[in-house]
Amino acid sequence: MMKLRFVVGFVIVILFSGLAFYQYGKFLPTFIPTHKPLSAQDIRQLNQTKPVTSIDVFKSQRLLQLKHQDEVIRNYPIRLGFNPIGHKQFEGDGKTPEGTYSIDWRNPQSAYYKSLHISYPNQNDLAFAKQQHQSTDGDVMIHGTVPKRAASLPSSATYMPRKDWTLGCIAVTNSDMDEIWALVSNHTEINIHP
Repeated sequence: MMKLRFVVGFVIVILFSGLAFYQYGKFLPTFIPTHKPLSAQDIRQLNQTKPVTSIDVFKSQRLLQLKHQDEVIRNYPIRLGFNPIGHKQFEGDGKTPEGTYSIDWRNPQSAYYKSLHISYPNQNDLAFAKQQHQSTDGDVMIHGTVPKRAASLPSSATYMPRKDWTLGCIAVTNSDMDEIWALVSNHTEINIHP
């Protein structure tokens, strides 16, 4: 009887562990190759000699590039909306927009560390959603991965979830967000590719 209780208990623990991993596994950290962080002096020099003129996002590669003219200045790994394939059309669809937009404002008090707002939806996006009797979501951002309230935890600056998890935003590590924040000006063009 004791052996049966042990086996049943063990099976229950395994089932709950599997369920928890299925539900929350996307938030487990991933170990991606990191780049050397830029110093404050590096950032000042780039802003003076090679200011960022555009941002390219490659959704299928999970990559964000800061560019000066045609030269890539920095590459950053990203995570996207939980349903990343295709162009964002409606609020709640979990997609990240595709197309050309701009960075139109910034939020230093973002729920996810810091954020740069992407000018989605444009007039075409609004017209399509209206035609479908749906609403668009106007809060698409580039933001950090760790909420401000947990930013003091060890390794929070470099934490990156394993899978896509946002509602349509582009997430980068908090340390990468610090660099992007310092290098990207408002009104910078952002091209989001499939």
